Amino acid sequence: MSPRPCALLVLLALAGCQTDSRQQILATSRSQVEMRSISTRAFDTPDRLRVLRASLAALQDLGFVIDRADDTLGTISATKLQGYVLRLTVTVRPRGARQTVVRVSGQYNMEEMADAEPFRHFFEALEQALFLNAQAID
Repeated sequence: MSPRPCALLVLLALAGCQTDSRQQILATSRSQVEMRSISTRAFDTPDRLRVLRASLAALQDLGFVIDRADDTLGTISATKLQGYVLRLTVTVRPRGARQTVVRVSGQYNMEEMADAEPFRHFFEALEQALFLNAQAID
């Protein structure tokens, strides 16, 4: 067999094995509204930086390593390795003049995280960090 038809067969075989990344990104076992309700919380404080710092503390308390934090954008990326890879991205933004919204997205071993438990753990740790910060307890 000549090299040209052989290369064509290899390319066709590889194209058949390829999955559409857009389908993987959009595929989820939960509805978008349900995921947003699990992964988003509003806090009654206009101090976005305070919430961002408390989010950093909460992630560290939960054993995450901070990969990147940007106070201008209000984002934090963190990774936890314990026989698995858990990556979280936290976005902190103002809502009106009196609230700050925190939204978390995550990947567990390269799959979209749809389990509510890690989100619940993060928000519990965040609430504790905000409380301790408000009481000036380090």
